[in-house]
Amino acid sequence: MSENTETQSNGLDMFKWVIVIALLAGVVAGNYLFEEQSVLIRAVVAVLGVVVAGFVAASTEKGATFINFAKESRTEVRKVVWPTRQEATQTTLIVLAATVVVSLLLWGLDGIIVRLVSFITGLGI
Repeated sequence: MSENTETQSNGLDMFKWVIVIALLAGVVAGNYLFEEQSVLIRAVVAVLGVVVAGFVAASTEKGATFINFAKESRTEVRKVVWPTRQEATQTTLIVLAATVVVSLLLWGLDGIIVRLVSFITGLGI
């Protein structure tokens, strides 16, 4: 019995996705076909078409899964302890200082290696 229900749900979901794609394609086609209309009217119709397509997509199984994922993600983001402005500034300055130090070390090592290779090979670079 559950297989039959799953097949019906899958078929209905497939039909809903076809409607979503048709709505979005209609929005794009309508935007090109009615380019002589006001931009405001076309924008409102496009937004309404996308919203309707979003509601239809949200009523599918995958849409419900996505909405649940988005809610859980929002909950997790709220748990994050964001740094203060002072902490972010100090961390940025530390990273910049470390970058400068490492770049100077690499520049110095490069100079030493170039002089060593030119000494060994006898080529003046």
